[in-house]
Amino acid sequence: MNDLAEVKAAARKAAFARRKAAFDAAEGAGAGLLSGVLAGYRGVPLAGYMPIRTEIDPLPAMAEAAAHGPVGVPVIEAEGRPLNFSRWEPDGALRDGPFGAKVPEVDDFFEPEILIVPLVAFDRAGGRLGYGGGFYDRTLELLRGKRATLAIGFAFAAQEAEGLPLEPTDQPLDMVVTEKEVIGF
Repeated sequence: MNDLAEVKAAARKAAFARRKAAFDAAEGAGAGLLSGVLAGYRGVPLAGYMPIRTEIDPLPAMAEAAAHGPVGVPVIEAEGRPLNFSRWEPDGALRDGPFGAKVPEVDDFFEPEILIVPLVAFDRAGGRLGYGGGFYDRTLELLRGKRATLAIGFAFAAQEAEGLPLEPTDQPLDMVVTEKEVIGF
């Protein structure tokens, strides 16, 4: 492991501990501010995610958005590749996908213009520490090369960090929404 990989591993470990504590203390309604942000983009194709483990849950906001336009969830096709996004409906049939996240039973792919991005840690400059696979960085680079694409990090406030170990290939977030505030960059 090189120095940067070690620094990232340590930052992830600390962030996972903060996220677990926030998840354990959460009392629901964490997606209220996210719903408010998405209300300003009614009908714009967007993608969220199916929460796993201790991730904050965007599903209530996604369900509201699905009443106005296409909403998708990520589908991992292969390691080292950008994500694809398949149309999701609040009560739609799901199957097991990679890494424990559910995906729609039948794929109906489209390209979103807004991504609700899960993360391990974020900073006040739009930096994001993910899981290390680079899926969202590759995906955002691809989508932003075609059209304006809004990246909204969704996290518990406790996941904020300073001095994140970032690389030139890391795609910045346009905003972060927590259960407590909306942070624009």
